[in-house]
Amino acid sequence: MRMLTVHLQVVGVLLMVLGLSHVFFNRYFGWDVELAGVSLLTRRVFFVHTFFVAMTVTMMGAFCAVYAHVLVEPQALSRAILAGMVVFWGSRLVAQFTAYESAIWRGDRFRTRMHVAFSVFWIYLTGAFGIALVRSLR
Repeated sequence: MRMLTVHLQVVGVLLMVLGLSHVFFNRYFGWDVELAGVSLLTRRVFFVHTFFVAMTVTMMGAFCAVYAHVLVEPQALSRAILAGMVVFWGSRLVAQFTAYESAIWRGDRFRTRMHVAFSVFWIYLTGAFGIALVRSLR
Protein backbone atom coordinates (compact mmCIF):
# COMPACT_ATOMS: atom_id res chain seq x y z
CA MET A 1 0.00 0.00 0.00
CA ARG A 2 2.89 2.35 0.67
CA MET A 3 4.02 2.38 -2.97
CA LEU A 4 0.45 3.00 -4.14
CA THR A 5 0.18 5.91 -1.71
CA VAL A 6 3.37 7.38 -3.16
CA HIS A 7 2.01 7.02 -6.71
CA LEU A 8 -1.19 8.80 -5.71
CA GLN A 9 0.87 11.59 -4.15
CA VAL A 10 2.92 11.88 -7.35
CA VAL A 11 -0.34 11.99 -9.32
CA GLY A 12 -1.48 14.77 -6.99
CA VAL A 13 1.62 16.86 -7.57
CA LEU A 14 1.42 16.33 -11.34
CA LEU A 15 -2.24 17.36 -11.36
CA MET A 16 -1.45 20.51 -9.40
CA VAL A 17 1.26 21.38 -11.91
CA LEU A 18 -1.16 20.74 -14.78
CA GLY A 19 -3.90 22.80 -13.18
CA LEU A 20 -1.62 25.72 -12.41
CA SER A 21 -0.06 25.60 -15.88
CA HIS A 22 -3.41 26.71 -17.31
CA VAL A 23 -2.32 30.24 -16.38
CA PHE A 24 0.03 30.13 -19.38
CA PHE A 25 -2.30 28.46 -21.88
CA ASN A 26 -3.89 31.67 -23.17
CA ARG A 27 -0.54 33.15 -24.13
CA TYR A 28 0.99 29.91 -25.42
CA PHE A 29 -1.97 28.93 -27.59
CA GLY A 30 -2.77 32.52 -28.60
CA TRP A 31 -6.37 32.16 -27.54
CA ASP A 32 -6.98 35.93 -27.59
CA VAL A 33 -6.26 35.94 -31.32
CA GLU A 34 -7.93 32.59 -31.96
CA LEU A 35 -11.13 33.66 -30.19
CA ALA A 36 -11.28 37.22 -31.53
CA GLY A 37 -13.85 36.20 -34.12
CA VAL A 38 -16.37 34.71 -31.72
CA SER A 39 -18.95 36.58 -29.69
CA LEU A 40 -18.01 38.17 -26.39
CA LEU A 41 -20.26 35.70 -24.58
CA THR A 42 -18.58 32.70 -26.19
CA ARG A 43 -15.14 34.11 -25.43
CA ARG A 44 -16.04 34.69 -21.77
CA VAL A 45 -17.63 31.24 -21.40
CA PHE A 46 -14.45 29.72 -22.83
CA PHE A 47 -12.20 31.54 -20.35
CA VAL A 48 -14.52 30.93 -17.37
CA HIS A 49 -14.68 27.21 -18.19
CA THR A 50 -10.91 27.07 -18.57
CA PHE A 51 -10.52 28.72 -15.17
CA PHE A 52 -12.85 26.23 -13.50
CA VAL A 53 -11.22 23.25 -15.21
CA ALA A 54 -7.85 24.52 -13.97
CA MET A 55 -9.19 25.01 -10.46
CA THR A 56 -10.82 21.56 -10.41
CA VAL A 57 -7.67 19.82 -11.64
CA THR A 58 -5.56 21.72 -9.09
CA MET A 59 -7.96 20.82 -6.29
CA MET A 60 -8.01 17.15 -7.39
CA GLY A 61 -4.25 17.21 -7.26
CA ALA A 62 -4.12 18.83 -3.84
CA PHE A 63 -6.58 16.28 -2.50
CA CYS A 64 -4.54 13.37 -3.88
CA ALA A 65 -1.24 14.80 -2.66
CA VAL A 66 -2.51 15.41 0.87
CA TYR A 67 -5.01 12.56 1.31
CA ALA A 68 -3.46 9.73 -0.72
CA HIS A 69 -3.29 7.65 2.45
CA VAL A 70 -7.07 7.96 2.81
CA LEU A 71 -7.71 6.98 -0.80
CA VAL A 72 -5.97 3.63 -0.33
CA GLU A 73 -8.19 2.72 2.64
CA PRO A 74 -10.93 0.24 1.66
CA GLN A 75 -13.92 2.44 2.48
CA ALA A 76 -17.05 3.35 0.56
CA LEU A 77 -16.09 7.02 0.17
CA SER A 78 -12.57 6.29 -1.08
CA ARG A 79 -13.99 3.75 -3.55
CA ALA A 80 -16.50 6.30 -4.82
CA ILE A 81 -13.79 8.95 -5.25
CA LEU A 82 -11.45 6.49 -6.97
CA ALA A 83 -14.23 5.28 -9.28
CA GLY A 84 -14.99 8.88 -10.20
CA MET A 85 -11.31 9.53 -10.92
CA VAL A 86 -11.08 6.43 -13.11
CA VAL A 87 -14.14 7.53 -15.10
CA PHE A 88 -12.94 11.14 -15.34
CA TRP A 89 -9.33 10.44 -16.36
CA GLY A 90 -10.26 7.39 -18.41
CA SER A 91 -12.63 9.62 -20.38
CA ARG A 92 -9.81 12.13 -20.82
CA LEU A 93 -7.61 9.33 -22.13
CA VAL A 94 -10.27 8.38 -24.69
CA ALA A 95 -10.62 12.04 -25.68
CA GLN A 96 -6.87 12.16 -26.34
CA PHE A 97 -7.43 9.80 -29.27
CA THR A 98 -10.90 10.86 -30.40
CA ALA A 99 -11.07 14.64 -29.93
CA TYR A 100 -7.54 15.47 -31.07
CA GLU A 101 -7.33 14.29 -34.65
CA SER A 102 -3.90 13.30 -35.86
CA ALA A 103 -3.88 16.28 -38.24
CA ILE A 104 -3.39 18.50 -35.19
CA TRP A 105 -0.13 16.87 -34.12
CA ARG A 106 1.17 14.66 -36.93
CA GLY A 107 4.11 16.22 -38.76
CA ASP A 108 4.85 18.67 -35.95
CA ARG A 109 7.62 17.23 -33.80
CA PHE A 110 6.73 19.19 -30.64
CA ARG A 111 3.00 18.49 -30.84
CA THR A 112 3.65 14.81 -31.56
CA ARG A 113 5.86 14.59 -28.48
CA MET A 114 3.21 16.36 -26.42
CA HIS A 115 0.52 14.02 -27.76
CA VAL A 116 2.60 11.00 -26.71
CA ALA A 117 3.55 12.55 -23.35
CA PHE A 118 -0.05 13.39 -22.48
CA SER A 119 -1.23 9.97 -23.66
CA VAL A 120 1.25 8.39 -21.24
CA PHE A 121 0.17 10.86 -18.54
CA TRP A 122 -3.54 10.02 -18.90
CA ILE A 123 -2.68 6.30 -18.88
CA TYR A 124 -0.65 6.79 -15.68
CA LEU A 125 -3.46 8.72 -13.98
CA THR A 126 -6.16 6.25 -15.01
CA GLY A 127 -3.94 3.31 -14.08
CA ALA A 128 -2.96 4.66 -10.67
CA PHE A 129 -6.57 5.39 -9.73
CA GLY A 130 -7.73 2.10 -11.27
CA ILE A 131 -5.19 0.01 -9.37
CA ALA A 132 -6.09 1.81 -6.13
CA LEU A 133 -9.78 1.12 -6.81
CA VAL A 134 -9.23 -2.57 -7.55
CA ARG A 135 -7.08 -2.99 -4.43
CA SER A 136 -9.72 -1.28 -2.30
CA LEU A 137 -12.28 -3.84 -3.47
CA ARG A 138 -10.29 -6.77 -2.06
